[in-house]
This record gives sequence, structure tokens and C-alpha cells, in this order.
Amino acid sequence: MEAIKRAIYGPDPEEQMRKCNSLLRKNERQLDRHLGSLTGLESKTKSMIKQAAKRGDLSSARILAKELYNVRQQRTRLYKSKAQLASVGMQVKETFAVRKIQGSMKSSTGVMKEVNSLVRLPELTGTMQELSKELMKAGILDEMVTDTLDNIDESDDIAEAEADAEVDAILSEITGGKLGQAGQVPESVPVEEPEEVEEEPDLEDMRERLRALQS
Repeated sequence: MEAIKRAIYGPDPEEQMRKCNSLLRKNERQLDRHLGSLTGLESKTKSMIKQAAKRGDLSSARILAKELYNVRQQRTRLYKSKAQLASVGMQVKETFAVRKIQGSMKSSTGVMKEVNSLVRLPELTGTMQELSKELMKAGILDEMVTDTLDNIDESDDIAEAEADAEVDAILSEITGGKLGQAGQVPESVPVEEPEEVEEEPDLEDMRERLRALQS
């Protein structure tokens, strides 16, 4: 009976809205999980930087500070994506509300732009594809969004010199100003240990975990 009703009257708008909202929440949970992982990784990396500084191992400290910089950059991107996802949710809600009044659904170029940006995010590729399919069925999108990487905005790329300056700032921040620019660092730096220090992870293992989160 339901199949016959759909064939005659089309998909149920309420059901479509519930599916879209469910997928929006699913994507939000995905982002929250990745943000939680980054927070834990940031804490461990800070601890490793302090330990490297205490040993006077500037090379390892700088490598870890660069990885911490990358983690923070990624976290900023994820928060931006979370705001975009919230914007998609608001626009979808408004579109369904207009449909109730006017009796027809119009595609939204605003949603298309936001979804096109989010579907490229590695953390959301699969779940955003699900959402874009449902939005297309509902008539909010004119066509399927793909995860192509063409024409990605590279304005967020930061010059190497600026990245190095950020790394110096991170070292100074975590070691209370005792570590900073290369060439101006004493042989040994007394850095206060965390109250509870776990067994130090292998540096390469830590970098692998960072790369896994960023891929």
C-alpha cells in the first residue's frame, strides 16, 4: 500500500525530512568523534614535547610541535565544517517549511555549495554521500554531489615561514617560553612534568596516529 501511495503521490515529505535530519545528526556525530580524538592526541603530544624539552632534544620537540600545529589546523577545519553542517541543517529545515506552504520543493544552491564542500572532507565522505542522495531524492539538490577534489580552495594553505613561526610559538607556549626559535635554545631545559606521565609513546607511532587522523 505504501509503495502504491508513493507511486501516486510521491515520497512522503515528513519521512524525507526525518531521514535528512537523521543523516545530519549522523554527520555531526562523526565530526564530534574526530574532534574528540584530536583533543586526546593534542594532550599526548603536549606531554611528549615537554619530555623532549626536558631531555634537551630540540629536534624531536620541533617535530612534535609541527605535528601539534597540524592537529590544531585540522581541528579548526573541523569546527568550520561543523558550522557549515549546521547551516545545511537550517536551510534544509527552511526548504521543507516552504514546501508545506507552497506545496512544491525548490532546489537550493546554498545547500548545494555547502554539501559540495563537506563531501570533500575525508572524515565525512561516506556519510555526506548518504545525505546528498537523500537531499537529491527530496528535490533539494538538483544533482548528486561527488567527492571530487577539483577546484579545492587553497587559500587556507599557510606559507612555510608562517608555519615555522607557529611552531616556535607552540614550543614557547608549552615550555613556558624556555624553548622557541632554533639556534636560541639552551642545551637542557627544565620543564615541569605532568602530574601523571604515561609511558612515553614511540615518536614514529605518534606521527602515524597523527597522519591517520589527517588522512
